[in-house]
Amino acid sequence: MSVVEIEGLKKSYRVYQKNEGLLASVKGLFHRTYKEVEAVKGIDLKVEQGEFVAFLGPNGAGKTTTLKLLSGVIHPSGGTARVMGYVPWKREHAYRRRFALVMGQKNQLWWDLPAQESFRLHQQIYRIDAKDFDRTRDELTELLQVRALLGRPVRELSLGERMKMELIAALLHSPEVLFLDEPTIGLDVVAQHNIQQFLRHYQEVRQITILLTSHYMKDVAALCRRAVIIAQGQIMYDGSLAGIVDRFSGHKVVTLAFADDEAPDLSHFGTVVESHTPKIKLRVDRPKVAEMLATVLRDHVVSDVSVEDPPLEEVIADMFQSAEASLATNKS
Repeated sequence: MSVVEIEGLKKSYRVYQKNEGLLASVKGLFHRTYKEVEAVKGIDLKVEQGEFVAFLGPNGAGKTTTLKLLSGVIHPSGGTARVMGYVPWKREHAYRRRFALVMGQKNQLWWDLPAQESFRLHQQIYRIDAKDFDRTRDELTELLQVRALLGRPVRELSLGERMKMELIAALLHSPEVLFLDEPTIGLDVVAQHNIQQFLRHYQEVRQITILLTSHYMKDVAALCRRAVIIAQGQIMYDGSLAGIVDRFSGHKVVTLAFADDEAPDLSHFGTVVESHTPKIKLRVDRPKVAEMLATVLRDHVVSDVSVEDPPLEEVIADMFQSAEASLATNKS
């Protein structure tokens, strides 16, 4: 069953174009120039119940705008969307009680009050039964190991601790759909890992539907099986994580360790990434890998060999750069 259904969704903004200089600023008071910016350009997307989907793209691609549309924070310029049968921008109370939005760069907790006071406010807003509230709060604080921090003002918490509290606040009313916008941004490796473990466990147990945006590919690889990639406001890819490498990477990474003390010159087979005698790593075009290995193994004594796909973040970064280059070409 599709929980999220999007058809031809669009969002454009009218942006004021300010020219440099005092004279231009004065003229701008009387004759303003505007530019239409298309943040989302007619995307189609379906997300099934219980899926954990990565929503990826470069800065300005339309990820956060899409999440805001699905949360009802902003209205679209065209197209339709339904989440659990609701039209998000109608902002019906029944819909608000069934989803949650967490933005890594925005706070929903009172800065100078302990998190437990903000949790109580959420209890009143969502009209959560006292027993259900206590049970859910205790479960979440135990899973995230922050029970001892509930009485401490939010401003005194570390960034990782604050993000844990933000997640608890978002999940107190047990939403069926969760939108996560950069939930681990700025966190250290340990904090990222803790958030990942929690989200994986919570999603598996509750089977809620989650749409995640993140620039950290470790988040994506640890949590999601499906990825949707958006660039220039349009969806470029929708499929498995493994499929991204297969579709958008034209090379393999070959590492060879030679038995003697010297590594031969293999630059004619591909691009040398690292060379530390007697070990060498090359980027080789996929169709040429078999031929290259056959030649090297015939002519040299090799003690170890590995053939791997390039890192996911490298492939996606190349995709983003291609999309930006394409956009620049179209503008010119």
